Amino acid sequence: MVCNRFAFTGSVAWAQAQKTGGIEKAVAAQEEQWLQAMKTNNPDMLTPLLADKFVNTGGDAKVTDKTETLSQAKSMKWDSVENTDVKVTVFGDTAIATGGIKAKGTDASGKALDINERWTDTWVKMPNGHWQCVASQGTPVKI
Repeated sequence: MVCNRFAFTGSVAWAQAQKTGGIEKAVAAQEEQWLQAMKTNNPDMLTPLLADKFVNTGGDAKVTDKTETLSQAKSMKWDSVENTDVKVTVFGDTAIATGGIKAKGTDASGKALDINERWTDTWVKMPNGHWQCVASQGTPVKI
């Protein structure tokens, strides 16, 4: 009886790991799409990734909603941008993605941007089955 119980427990754990691994890959792919939106200066690629009630806390401590975040994204032009050390951890229907970003470009007024931040994104599986980012937070890296 004990062997069967452990076998069952092991197979459930394995099945959960397989499912979780797929979710981690899916969320990492969403993070890659976000990066591509920046690299190609195409914020329309970002729109479906953000939940309607999305909230962003920027490195300057300014809090913006989805509309404001997309408006800012449209006003920025990136010359270079890269993510580093991206990791995704799944908690049921929630996933936390963390990483770093280094980016150079200009804002709407033409002011140079040189960003080096650590970020945390919170993703939730929506009722339609799609994963969307509900919150993002960036913290400047001081060197």
